[in-house]
Amino acid sequence: MTKRLFDIVLALMVLLFSGVIILLFWLVAAIDTKSSGLFLQERIGQYGKKFTIFKLRTFHSQTGKVSSLGQFLRKYKIDELPQLWNILIGEMSFVGPRPDLPGYYDQLEGENRKILLLKPGLTCEASIKYFDEESVLSQKENPLAYNDTVIFPDKVAMNLAYYYNRSFLGDLVILWKTVFGRKGERQ
Repeated sequence: MTKRLFDIVLALMVLLFSGVIILLFWLVAAIDTKSSGLFLQERIGQYGKKFTIFKLRTFHSQTGKVSSLGQFLRKYKIDELPQLWNILIGEMSFVGPRPDLPGYYDQLEGENRKILLLKPGLTCEASIKYFDEESVLSQKENPLAYNDTVIFPDKVAMNLAYYYNRSFLGDLVILWKTVFGRKGERQ
């Protein structure tokens, strides 16, 4: 089975079994944030091409602050579920480097640019390791500098390792760890 076919079949299965729950959270997010309930953002995809990522909105449009419901959605990564649409239309895969904002992956040089040959993913080893990245960054004096000098280079190294060692079985292991891994292993 090709990776693309696997992505389509799995995305359809997840939507079939959790579609009503996703719609319910979408409706609740819309009411909670007084918005459409969706958060759309430009990200860098395969070959450095920009695309729009879909998420559930977790913050109030007027205040810019994350709501209590939004904190719950983020903690359990429920806000990421609309990315199943990105997977279905071929912009993302289940496993691959998480798509980043412009100014990061699109600025990579040399061998590190090989990461851009990969389709971005819903999960990867780096997203498992940095599962609680927001909390880690909130404890730093200069979160942006810490991200740019510590976290982002580590993610690049992990994603480059994935580029060289990727396999269908490896993707299944990453999916398993994403869904069933213990929280303590995600730090």
